[in-house]
Amino acid sequence: MRNISDIIEHHLKSIITNSPNGSIEIQRSELADHFQCVPSQINYVINTRFTVQKGYIVESKRGGGGYIRIRKVQIVSKARLQELLTEELIGESITQSVGNAIVERLFEEGLVNIREATLMKIATSRNVLTLEAELRDRLRANILKQMIAAILLK
Repeated sequence: MRNISDIIEHHLKSIITNSPNGSIEIQRSELADHFQCVPSQINYVINTRFTVQKGYIVESKRGGGGYIRIRKVQIVSKARLQELLTEELIGESITQSVGNAIVERLFEEGLVNIREATLMKIATSRNVLTLEAELRDRLRANILKQMIAAILLK
């Protein structure tokens, strides 16, 4: 059985997928009521499952008529995607969790298959890159950038 966070994530992704413009506007309290959970559970799901690295932009307005807008970022071109990933999201250094989120996004977009995604995650894991943390994160960034460049050339 899945936990409540997984269920909420699946529900929101389903609505986004079926939305004509790839975005949704929700009220935190209404969603919490729907799932019979506290609003902070909704915050947790949005903050951890709908990140920029995973391909989402989240905007929120607090207060009486407040809302949360979640928008899935559309990939315009492979060149723009490579620029976005390598320069803006990966940069000079990247943690394993952020790197894995980027690989998962590539898989969700159909740019890599499950085997390639698994290999990318293993090759950039801390179990393989057995170095001091700062050096490991810099090496991981370089490896991911080269892998992404090679994948987007195919």
